[in-house]
Amino acid sequence: MNILFIHQNFPGQFKHLVPSLVQKGHNVVGMSINNKKDDTFEGSKIIFYKPSRGSTKDVHPWVSDFETKVIRAEACLRRAIELKDSGFDPEVIIAHHGWGESLFLKQLWPKAKLGIYCEFFYLSEGADVGFDPEFPPEDVGEKFRLMLKNINNIMHFQNADAGISPTYWQASTFPEPFRSKISIIHDGIDTEKLVPNAKVKLILNGTLALTKKDEVITFVNRNLEPYRGYHIFMRSLPKIMQSRSNANILIIGGDQVSYGAKPKNNESWKNIFFNEIRPQLTEDQLSRIFFLGNIAYSDFISVLQLSSVHVYLTYPFVLSWSLLEAMSVGCSIVASDTKPLHEVIVHNETGRLVDFFDYKKLSKDICDLLENSDERIRLGKNARNFIRKNYDLKNVCLPKQLEWVDCLVKLNSKN
Repeated sequence: MNILFIHQNFPGQFKHLVPSLVQKGHNVVGMSINNKKDDTFEGSKIIFYKPSRGSTKDVHPWVSDFETKVIRAEACLRRAIELKDSGFDPEVIIAHHGWGESLFLKQLWPKAKLGIYCEFFYLSEGADVGFDPEFPPEDVGEKFRLMLKNINNIMHFQNADAGISPTYWQASTFPEPFRSKISIIHDGIDTEKLVPNAKVKLILNGTLALTKKDEVITFVNRNLEPYRGYHIFMRSLPKIMQSRSNANILIIGGDQVSYGAKPKNNESWKNIFFNEIRPQLTEDQLSRIFFLGNIAYSDFISVLQLSSVHVYLTYPFVLSWSLLEAMSVGCSIVASDTKPLHEVIVHNETGRLVDFFDYKKLSKDICDLLENSDERIRLGKNARNFIRKNYDLKNVCLPKQLEWVDCLVKLNSKN
C-alpha cells in the first residue's frame, strides 16, 4: 500500500511504526514542516512543506491558535497536491493532527482511510486548566479560548475514520461519539535498550564521578516548568538536602516553556524557583544540585540508570515518555497522585504516589526510599516488570499498532 504520515516533526510518535511498515513492503511517505538535512527516514521518503505566511498581527487571541493551524493546513495541502499530481495516492493517511496540517487531506484523497493520533482534547475543567491554584487563569475568557482551540479536533472528527491514543486517560478527554473510535495503544518502550545497569558511571563537571553506590535523585522535564511540577520538586529539595548529606540532584530539562504560560519579565521558571529555595541552602548543598539542560539520549539513559529515586510530577495532562523509560530501567519512582499516573503507578507496588502539591510529603517519601535500599529495589523491579508486560515495544505495542493500521484499511469509508 501507499501510506502517508503527517507529523510536524516526522516521524515523531511514529518512529517505530514507520520502519515496520516499510519492512512489510509498504511505500511510506512522511510529510513534515521541519526541514531536516535528510529527506529519508528508515526507508520512507520525507516531503517538506512550508507556510507561505505567518499569523495575523493583532488577530483575536481566542482564534489565533486556529488561524495558525489553518495556515499550516494550507501549506500541507498545497504540497500534498503536488504529491498527488506526481502520481501518489495513499490508501491510508496517519496524522498527528494536533498542529492542523491534515485538516484538508481527506478532501484531497476521499477514498483514503484517515487515522489520527489523539493526544489531548482541551478541557476547561477536570484536567490541566485550573488545576494549580498558584497559577489561575488570568482572564475569564480562558475557557472560551479553549473551546475554540478544539475546533481543529472537532473538524478532524468529521473526517477521520479512527483514532489512536497512548493512554486511557488521554483518550478519555475526547468526547463521544469519536471517543469510541479511539484505540488505546502506547507508542512503545524499548525495554531491551532501557535496562538496569549496575556498572553505570557518570562524570559531572569533569571531576565528580557518580556510580550506583551514590545517592542520586533524578528529575526530568522537556522544559522545567509548573505543568510538570518543577516548582513542587524544587520546594522539596531544602528538606532533602538537610536530611541527606550525600544526596546529589540531577535535573534534566531546558529553560523554555513547553506547556502553559511563560513567566513574566522574560524570566525562566527554572531560575524563578531555584532562586526561591536558594536562601535555604548552604554552599555545599547547592554544589550537589546539577542542572544538566537538554542532553543526548544516551546520556539521558545513563542518568536514569544511575538514579536512586526518580521523581515525576505532572498536572492532569499527557503522560511523559520519560516516566515509562525510567520505570523500564528499574528506577524507584515517586510520582504525583494525578489521574494520568494511575495507569502505571500503583501505590507501593510500581512506585509511590504523593499529592501533587504536598512537597513536604514528597521530601519525606524520597528520603524514606533513600534510607531503604530493599524497598527501592522492590519497587524498581516491579516497575520494570510492569513496563515489560504492558508497554514493551516489540512484544506489545508495535504489534498492536500494526494491527490498528490493518483495521484502519478495512474500515468502511465515511464518504
